[in-house]
Amino acid sequence: MDLKGKSLLVTGGTGSFGQKFVDLILAVAPDLDRLIVFSRDELKQHDMALRVRDPRLRFFIGDVRDVERLQRAFNDVDYVVHTAALKQVPACEYNPLEAVKTNVIGAENIINAAIDRGVKRVLALSTDKAVNPVNLYGATKLCAEKLFIQGNAYSRYGEPKFSCVRYGNVVGSRGSVIPVFAKQRETGTVSITDKRMTRFWITLDQGVQFVLHCLERMQGGEVFVPKIPSMNILNLADAIAPGCRTEITGIRPGEKLHEVLVSTDEARHALELPEMYVIKPAHAWWKMESWQEGKPLPDGFTYTSETNSEWLSGDDLRKMVADVIG
Repeated sequence: MDLKGKSLLVTGGTGSFGQKFVDLILAVAPDLDRLIVFSRDELKQHDMALRVRDPRLRFFIGDVRDVERLQRAFNDVDYVVHTAALKQVPACEYNPLEAVKTNVIGAENIINAAIDRGVKRVLALSTDKAVNPVNLYGATKLCAEKLFIQGNAYSRYGEPKFSCVRYGNVVGSRGSVIPVFAKQRETGTVSITDKRMTRFWITLDQGVQFVLHCLERMQGGEVFVPKIPSMNILNLADAIAPGCRTEITGIRPGEKLHEVLVSTDEARHALELPEMYVIKPAHAWWKMESWQEGKPLPDGFTYTSETNSEWLSGDDLRKMVADVIG
């Protein structure tokens, strides 16, 4: 993607994804004018500024709940990658209004500020938990997806363009089960909710590369879903804590046995490309290209972690885990 002379802002830029995204952009876009980290945590911004010494990097203290602050931050910004969210399922259940304020109202604020300040493209990160949600976190992300997609109907002269990226669990992100298993292995026992459980799995590097690819290709209105492998929770536990005893604790409230990235209903207006699925909007009141290279999905298609055709081997998992926990 040609970022020469452009300004790019990432919300939640001090998070796991945001920091990796900043590192990649600064490395691959030498002619980028500005890269702005927008987040609430001044200590993390300070630490990040010490780690990443680059004159193109800017830091902006702010909260996506504050639309006036967003409007100030979005001045002369070309592209926005929106990663800020409340993501911990139990915390969202216990603090439902806070989850709505950040994940839903925050999405509305991003859309309004982008339109008011003339941003060209906004790409928002979503999650597999937004598909057929069973917890509040997933429900707020589903609502945010709908807001961003239909935000295109409010754009003047075809800009800003709004799209979403949706993928599964990220290796090494905050809240991942990996550090939990790593700590539990010291006791010789690893707790697993259900041995049948499967999850989609993607590395931070893969997620960042996919987001950058979609930021370049987006036309406005798509939900992009990468083709990524699945893993079984027992295999993951064995890769992190080989030889440890497993204790089955039972599935937790708000948890699924298997995750879905493309539902059967969405598949009817989705297309398959070699590296991803593109879910087109069910209702598009704006001009949109047809993605001629995409192939329609067969009737009844669904993309789930249980029926996925690509699975991580034990060696794959051990390598991925080694990169994260050493």
